[in-house]
Amino acid sequence: MKKLLILFMVLGLFVIGGAASAADKPKITIYTSMYEDVIEAMTAVLHEKFPNYDVEFFYGGTGTLQAKIAAERDTKKLGCDMLMVADPSYSLELKEAGLLHPYITKEAENISLEYDAEGYWYPVRTLNMILAFNPEKFSREDLPKSFKDFAYDPSMKGMISMSNPLTSGTALVAISALKDKYGYEYFDKLAENKVMVESGSVALTKLETGECKVIMILEESVLKKREEEDSELEVIYPTDGVICVPSPIMTIKDEWSAHGNSKICEELTDWFLSEEGQKYIVKGWMHSVRKNPPAVPYDSIATDTIVKNAMPVSWENCLKERTELRTNFEERVKK
Repeated sequence: MKKLLILFMVLGLFVIGGAASAADKPKITIYTSMYEDVIEAMTAVLHEKFPNYDVEFFYGGTGTLQAKIAAERDTKKLGCDMLMVADPSYSLELKEAGLLHPYITKEAENISLEYDAEGYWYPVRTLNMILAFNPEKFSREDLPKSFKDFAYDPSMKGMISMSNPLTSGTALVAISALKDKYGYEYFDKLAENKVMVESGSVALTKLETGECKVIMILEESVLKKREEEDSELEVIYPTDGVICVPSPIMTIKDEWSAHGNSKICEELTDWFLSEEGQKYIVKGWMHSVRKNPPAVPYDSIATDTIVKNAMPVSWENCLKERTELRTNFEERVKK
């Protein structure tokens, strides 16, 4: 069913794109790492709210999109006009490279999280790295309550799973924060505990079957499963702090962008950060970035509570140590 959904989405975007060309509508392409079904909902609402523009999404994991953009930079022209990726440190890299278009949004005063003072990027959704388990297979009392115990508790050996920071932006942020807090020894402990490095969908399946006791995963993945499938899987908010990832929205400079429509991108930025736009973020099981959020995602807890107790993350470290982090993870954990 998922493959069919993606096929229909791709076909839908093709048809919409064709119609837009015929009508000579200005076009905007957004590279994003959001869930495909969230993209589908966003596509529908954007065509309703902005009927004079043709807005399309291109989906990929943050690591995949970074590789795509790196290749496109060699041609001096990117295939997108906007970016909505997971890793905030990537916005620092693109700003430093001179690829971003600055814009001071009218919604700036309503944003509760840090953003670029010159308007080069804003947080558009808050992703939370947490732990999850299956209460039908294991008791919460017998499982790790913290990220530290996830790696250090020997009773978890061979029964834990996490995403790959070589391809996942949020996983990269997670290992950066955990390295800053516990040192590279944390990587060694993950290896000792024989952590499985795999996609979130595979990890969730292993929770359901009992092949995993606990997994490190984005909160949205668990909430989505609970709402859509009435799943019994539960979230553990780690005692050493949820790793919060305020994922950015960015506009590419006209001379580098696919279609050179930065003024339209400014309109879209305003909408994504507006109360209405943030409602669709929350519906996608992600947390709002607004000071007075329209709601919290299904079955989650207050955003302020999560952010207040979050594990510190240095975006500068995440950027400058990206290669080092990935190399150490590959050599120490995936060896």
